[in-house]
Amino acid sequence: MVLKNLIKARRGHAEPLSDDAQLVGSGLLPGFEALPTAVLVLDKRTLRVAFANPSAEAMLELSRRQLAQMVWHDLFSNPDELIATIASIAAHRFHATRLDAVLERMAREPMHVHVIVGFLEATPDYVLLELFENERYVRSDREERIHDLTAVNKQLIRNLAHEIKNPLGGIRGAAQLLEFELGALRRDELREYTQVVIKESDRLQTLVDRLLEPHRHPHIVGDVNIHEVCERVRAVILAEFPRGLTVERDYDVSVPDLRGDKEQLIQAVLNIMRNAAQALRERIAQGDARIEIRTRIARKITIAKRLCKLALDLRIVDNGPGIPEEIRDRIFYPLVSGREDGSGLGLTLAQTFVQQHDGLIEVESRPGHTEFRIRLPLDNQDRNAPTISDRSL
Repeated sequence: MVLKNLIKARRGHAEPLSDDAQLVGSGLLPGFEALPTAVLVLDKRTLRVAFANPSAEAMLELSRRQLAQMVWHDLFSNPDELIATIASIAAHRFHATRLDAVLERMAREPMHVHVIVGFLEATPDYVLLELFENERYVRSDREERIHDLTAVNKQLIRNLAHEIKNPLGGIRGAAQLLEFELGALRRDELREYTQVVIKESDRLQTLVDRLLEPHRHPHIVGDVNIHEVCERVRAVILAEFPRGLTVERDYDVSVPDLRGDKEQLIQAVLNIMRNAAQALRERIAQGDARIEIRTRIARKITIAKRLCKLALDLRIVDNGPGIPEEIRDRIFYPLVSGREDGSGLGLTLAQTFVQQHDGLIEVESRPGHTEFRIRLPLDNQDRNAPTISDRSL
């Protein structure tokens, strides 16, 4: 970007940097033009974009000419916080300020930015915005919270499951003995009630078993082709939802095998895709439900505070209604579900299984687009590892 700016400066500009004569006459724009950070200059009254440097064009994926025809409201759907800050600057309440913001863009992923808003003394009718993407910091903070949450959930689940399991067996046994001790006549009359106790005890036992599942089974390590995992899950989902749902594939065939537990990875991907399919019920009824499975190789990315030279980037995208905002930050918590008939365990188990492979699941969701992203390291696969590795959480 800096080289591009220098080339443009060397050749000279065939057109002015802005249509605003006051800005051009200030002499500030050539300096803003050469900056490697994204710079916007807004009219403080109308919030019209009066100037954008090449870095801002690249960040916002719009040309200067397009930006010059837009106001701040056109760029982002949640402009209120920045508008209030710009108003304070314009009113000379302070000279400059900084803030972190999430800029919502129509039909695109939100943009996490650090913004410097400043007053331009040479051109008092305008304010300066300098934007820095801070996605890496936000992702690192989110990964740390997910990791801490998983550790807390692990201990909570194990303690809770054992506390429930012990008296549950006694309750079920007592109901069976009571049914057995009742006389034949009374047994027929009261069997309905004893069976309720027994069946509900069995249902709770099944729930406890699911909570303890990741901690019971050893981690069976072998070479896993992630596309075989995806194809198996795809077949299961299409068998469950044979009409109205399309499952598209976009595979990178260069993705190498990874070392892991194939059954656990199948269960993790299946839980995510089944969750997506269940959220798509209305679209399935309409016949336009779609899930896309996409694989890519990611290079030099950080997973759980560890730099990975090579990693798998697996994305599962659906066109459903999105995750309700009130549970979006708690979607991986146990017993949290967006459906009335959901158990709230599927995504918790998926996150647990992926973390047992030193990976992480993240999610971005908005109406019409929900994307689960599974990232697993590929550069630290030990081919001489034992076939059984007890790495339960």
